[in-house]
Amino acid sequence: MNDMTEFKRTDSANEDFRFLVSLLDEELAKRDGDEHAFYHQFNKIENLNQVIIAYANEKPVGCGAFKNYKPQVVEIKRMFVLPGHRGKGIAGQILQQLEFWAAEFNNSTCILETGKKQPEAIALYRKSGYKIIPNYGQYENVENSVCMEKKI
Repeated sequence: MNDMTEFKRTDSANEDFRFLVSLLDEELAKRDGDEHAFYHQFNKIENLNQVIIAYANEKPVGCGAFKNYKPQVVEIKRMFVLPGHRGKGIAGQILQQLEFWAAEFNNSTCILETGKKQPEAIALYRKSGYKIIPNYGQYENVENSVCMEKKI
């Protein structure tokens, strides 16, 4: 049976997004351990107006979002795919959808922060054309943060 993945544009009020983010936060709490509280403060989802949800067979299986960071630059946030759906290219497709959407608003660059404890995420972003940059903003002196950017 072939999984049909569909992508929906929405915002942070979407219940499916909130459900997926709750699972993401659980996973990050396990991976980040004691550092989770520090990162969590920067991952509030209120007022995220650009959210993509991936649906497989009409069930939410992945998400991502972006928010304005500075003129012509958006920050990719809250990327997540359910464990049972990983390795199928869904995260890469979500990322691509977010980049297309960001470009529609005349943005030229996407930036993001991920963690050294998330090698799969780093590999995905590299494969998608992101390059490591010096840590920005609140992540500047954070040992475990990896910041990346891509021109779109």
